This record gives sequence, C-alpha cells and structure tokens, in this order.
Amino acid sequence: MSQDQYGDLSAFSMLDLFRMEADSQTQILTDGLLAMERQAGDAAAIEAMMRAAHSIKGAAAIVGLQVVVQLAHGMEDSFVAAQHGRLKLTPERVDVLLSGVDLIVQLSRLDDAGAETWLAANAAQIDQTLNAIAGIAELPELPALPSAPPPAAAPAPVQPDVIDVLAGDEAATAAAAPRALAKAPAQNFDKLLSLASESRINAHQMHPFIGALQRFKRNQSSLFSAIEQLHEAISRSGDAGLMEKSLLALQKTQPLKQFMLEHIADTETYERRLLAVSQGMVDEVLALRMRPFRDGIHAFPRMVRDLARSLGKDVQLEIDGEDTLVDRDILAKIESPLNHMLRNAVDHGMEGPYERIEAGKEAQGTIRMEARHRAGMLSIEISDDGRGVDLEKIRQSVIARKMASPAMAAALSPGELLEFLFLPAFSLKATANQLSGRGVGLDIVHETIRQQNGSVRLESEPGRGFRALITLPLTQSIVRALVIDIQGEAYAIPIVKVESVVRVPQAAIHTLENKQFFELKGEHLGLVSAAQVLELGDTASSAEDLPVVVIGRGKQSYALVVDAIRGEQSLAVQAIDPIFGKMRDISAAALLDDGEPVLILDVPDLLLSIDKLLHEGGLHQLAQAGHAQQRRAKRILVVDDSLTVREMERKLLLARGFEVDVAIDGIDGWNVVRSGDYDLVITDVDMPRMDGIELVSLIKKDLHLHKLPVMIVSYKDRPEDRARGLSAGADYYLTKGSFHDETLLDAVADLIGDARL
Repeated sequence: MSQDQYGDLSAFSMLDLFRMEADSQTQILTDGLLAMERQAGDAAAIEAMMRAAHSIKGAAAIVGLQVVVQLAHGMEDSFVAAQHGRLKLTPERVDVLLSGVDLIVQLSRLDDAGAETWLAANAAQIDQTLNAIAGIAELPELPALPSAPPPAAAPAPVQPDVIDVLAGDEAATAAAAPRALAKAPAQNFDKLLSLASESRINAHQMHPFIGALQRFKRNQSSLFSAIEQLHEAISRSGDAGLMEKSLLALQKTQPLKQFMLEHIADTETYERRLLAVSQGMVDEVLALRMRPFRDGIHAFPRMVRDLARSLGKDVQLEIDGEDTLVDRDILAKIESPLNHMLRNAVDHGMEGPYERIEAGKEAQGTIRMEARHRAGMLSIEISDDGRGVDLEKIRQSVIARKMASPAMAAALSPGELLEFLFLPAFSLKATANQLSGRGVGLDIVHETIRQQNGSVRLESEPGRGFRALITLPLTQSIVRALVIDIQGEAYAIPIVKVESVVRVPQAAIHTLENKQFFELKGEHLGLVSAAQVLELGDTASSAEDLPVVVIGRGKQSYALVVDAIRGEQSLAVQAIDPIFGKMRDISAAALLDDGEPVLILDVPDLLLSIDKLLHEGGLHQLAQAGHAQQRRAKRILVVDDSLTVREMERKLLLARGFEVDVAIDGIDGWNVVRSGDYDLVITDVDMPRMDGIELVSLIKKDLHLHKLPVMIVSYKDRPEDRARGLSAGADYYLTKGSFHDETLLDAVADLIGDARL
C-alpha cells in the first residue's frame, strides 16, 4: 500500500496500520479462495493469495501477533503446495482456509486491553484451526456428484469437524464490516454540501441584480440616443453656439456609455464564473460521497457460498457492475436488504444438487447481482436460476389468510400475487428455521427501499428462476424534484415519485359516492386536494383547468390538486432537525435556487394520509370558486343503481355536451346533489338504501334545491307508478321500456334546454 492511496498515515498507530492491512489482504484471500473453488488451477488467484498471506505474516510479526503469523504461514504453505500441484483446493479444504481467514479478521480487531482475555477464552478454537490448516493435505475429499442421481441418493452433508458455518455468523459479520479504507476520510460531507449549495444559491441571487442592470442599460441607451438625436437636430439648425454645447454634451456621455457597457458585461461574466464554480463545488462534494458498489457487497460471495454449503447446496454468486458508483449512505442502508434477498434466493429458490440435475440443470446454481446506472437512477437486479416462486401457493395462502375472496384471488395477476410477499408475517414456508419461515425479510426489504425513495419489483418464472428489480436514487444528497405551490407556499415532490403531471378541465371531473375523479388513460383517478391532505385548508380554484400531480402506482394512485406547478429543480437535501421528530407527510427540506425554503413531501406518507381520509369519510369536495358562473355547459346528476343504465345515460348526455356526474343510489345521490350545483337530476325509482321517490321528495322539500328539475326514469310504467312519482314532485316521468336515445335527450331539452348556458 502506498502513502498516496491512504493519505497521511502519521496519525495512525502500528496496530491501526495492521488492521488496514488485514482488512484489504483478507478480502484478497477470500476472493481468491472462492475463485479457486469455482475454477481450480487459477494461477493468478494463487499468486495473489500467496502475496496476501505473506504480507499479513510480515505485518503481524511487526505488531507481535504470533497467532496471526502462524495462521498466515500455514496458509502460505498450502498455497505453495497448490501452486506446485501437490494440493487440490477442494471445497472442504477451502472451508478450512476460510476459517483461518475469519480468525485473522477477528484477531486483527482486538484491542490491547482485551486481547489476552479473548485469546485465553478461544484457545481451543485457535488450536483447532491451526491444526486443521497444518493437516489440510490429509483432509479427505468428498466424492463428486454423479451425472445422474441414484434412487436413494441424499445431498452430501457438510463436515461439522471442519467449520461450523452457521455458527460462524460472527466471522461473517466481521468480514462484512466496512473496510478501514472506506472509513478513512472523516470529512463532514453534509456540511460541505450545505456550504456548496449556499454558494450556488448566492450565485443565482445575482441574476435579479443583473436583470436590473440590463433594464437600467436600456433606459440609459434611450437617453444616449435622445442626446445624439438632439445633437443632429442642432447641427441642422446651423446655430454654432448650440452646436458646440451639444457636441460637448455628446462627448461627455460617450465614456459613461462605454463604462456602463463594460461593467455590465463584466458582471455577467462574473455571474457565469460564480455559477460554474459553485456548481463545480456541489459536483465535487457529491463525487466525494460516492463509493464503488463493491464496497458494500464484498462479503456477499462468501456469505452465499457458506450458506449454500450449510444447506447442502452448491451455489455461486456472480456480480456485475462492481465499479458502479453509489452514494455511501445509500450503499450502507441497502446492504441489509440485499443480504435478505440473497439469503432468500439460497434458502427458498435454490434446489439441491440432485434436484437440479433431475430438472435438467447444472448441479451448481447461480445467483447474479448486477448494478447499473439507468436513466439517472441506480438499478440493481438480483436473479437466480432456481425453482422460482409457486404462484398458486401464494394464491392459496392469500385465501387461507382471508386477505381476498377465492374469486378475487383467482383474478389476481402474477405481479399482484408477488406483491403479497412484501407483507409483514407473510411466508410460504410451513415451518420456520434459523434462516426463514417467520414472515420477516421481504417486508423489511420493501420498507428500507421505500425509505430511500426507491422501488422494488418481483418477477418469477416457475422452474426457471426468480428476479428482483430494485431502483434507487444515485444519491440522497441531491434530489431532482417537481416544485409546486400549495396555498401560496412552495413544496417539492421527488421526481421519481411523480407518475404524471396533467391539467384537468373542470368539465372532466365526475362525482361518485361523494368522491371526485377523472379519467386518465382509461383509468379512474381520484382527485384529492393537496391543501386538505396537508391540513392547510381547502383548495379554491376558479380556473377552467386544474393543475394535477399524479402520485402512487396501480390501484393506489391519486391525483393531487395543487395551486400551480413551477417546474423541476435539483435540490440539495437538508435534514430536518431531530428535535421535530418525524413530521407527517414531510421527509426533508431544501432551498430553491432563489433561496426560498421548500419542504420535500414524503409520498408514501401522503398515500397513507389519503387512505385514512378516505376510510374516515373526511375527504372534502374540491371547492370551485366562481365555477358556477363560469361554466359553459349545464350540469346533470344521474342516479341509478344499474351500472349499465347509469353509464349509458352518462355517455348520451356527455355526447350532447352536458357535464355529467353519477351516483349509485338514493343516499349517494342526496349527498352529491347537496354538494354540487346542478341543473337537472335524473333518477331511477327502485334503488337500495333510498329509492328515487324518497330522493325526489327530499329535493323538493329542501329550501335550496326545491326548484331543481328532477326527471324519473323507471321500468315501472303503470299509471299509479307515474302518479306516485309526479306527486312526489318529479318534473318528468320517463319509462325505460319505451324510451330510446332521442327520447331521453328530448325530455332533457324540454326541462332545461340546450347544454350550453
């Protein structure tokens, strides 16, 4: 290791330097042993391991760790024997050597005070490992798997006297700990980023000043032009005295004009330079925060290999994209979710060697992890060639747990079924073991990814494999956000959480069960006031089009109505002071380019708040100030419990140019008609909860609605039925059995005229 690689090492003790050395060299040993297990005779891997063991032996001798010297020496002898073909590094022998690596890692992390106590307490383990390495050549090799399994064959067990893999979680944890090199820089990156962001904001604040100078320049240019025109006019008059004075005035203005032009140009150049420098500072601080993907996953190949052997399986992990850069905070937080996914793949997905051979696969299973930058996001894909997930088993579990009716469960798509795996306490294993079966794991994965403003999607092909697609921001320090106005205040939504941005005409808004919605790409999207969700009051809009931001995904999508949409900005995230705790619906804060503070909305929290309002029935109708006066089309409410009739009437009226809302029964119609401004109500008679006759009576008795025209459309065509409806106050009675399209439209026209006001 060079001084340049680690920076100034003068502040570190010799023991600290040894720990750094051990961290890097034991990783080389682990990677090399795994490579040798997959591909015996890899000369390059043996050379690298020999150098690593030799380096550890020399460094340990300097700090007086004789046990490490003995371990490294024994391992070095094994590598020399393997290099000369005298020793084959079988999986059983790799187990022994890896136990030596784990012991070196543990010994390197001991402090001076507790070293002697630990050595005394673990003397038996140390002697066992030293003896195992010394006698590695005599270790029997387990027979290879046959090309086709015999009828009564069973997976070869792991030899317990070599290394207890599951009990070696402590060693695995030590191997998974971040290396000293990754921890070496101790700069406060958040503070640096905050200062760099303030510098960028200050640079942007020069723009209004330069704009004022430009306006001053235009005004002065008009003044200079007027002086020049005056001089030309005096010159034509022939008055020598005036000509001399005007020429003198003109000469005096020229230096002032030149001075102003030069200084405005210099100010603009300074602004551009300041913006470039401040943006460069932000970019450099972000670059300091980035780490290669390998720094967070270097222990995974060993973990997968050891776990597979403990289960009698043969699995290798292939990693692609190790050099992909990831924010160090994100890298630290996703290590546990990725660990869960890999353990699930080994335990749930991977078959035993004989089962794989029977299925026509290679005895060794493969898990592949790939990290890439795609569309400005970090994309991580974990896939395996195991048995996949039994979708029918999920379906039956959903029914057994009464999460859905059999009919509803039968209609669930594969993607919807896989979503159940993210629910807490949901497991497909009948019995729990040390690894799985308790329903804990994928729900933690989902929640952790969600907290990082990411998403995870599952795919499965029975008998062929399982795939998890994780999408995350490249960094949490800078977020690309959509800036919106709500009740006159600026808020921001991370752009990765925005499904679409649309403007919804007032005429396109419908009401059903006292809830408002509009159609987007064939789907009904519920309209929700952002101001109400954030408890800022009600939204009042007189505009013909409402600015709407669609958040959520699938069935849990909502359209947030906001005051205005400013556009996208890159924001430097500022954590909210812990004294405030977790603020509902808010994740962080930031400053806009002009220095205005802005709160960043927590979209998952928003979705929960909206669901709560819906379940409590507290969602208000969107206030449409002045809309009744500005409407250009008359508005009709259709009340009918038949979906077919209701939809047919709605489409007929819409095609004629009317605005149409619908309600599914009398109670729903009564609630809707009181909350809106309608020109006509069309209602059925026979409906659940409240029939049409009672609805007509309530409307005609209401002080504010008694003049509202009401038409009854019913299958009942007896004279007494008609008389009952008209006596209740209906203005028109039309029978469904006799009317056709034009009959309904003619009746509407008789009552309220054309669609336009």
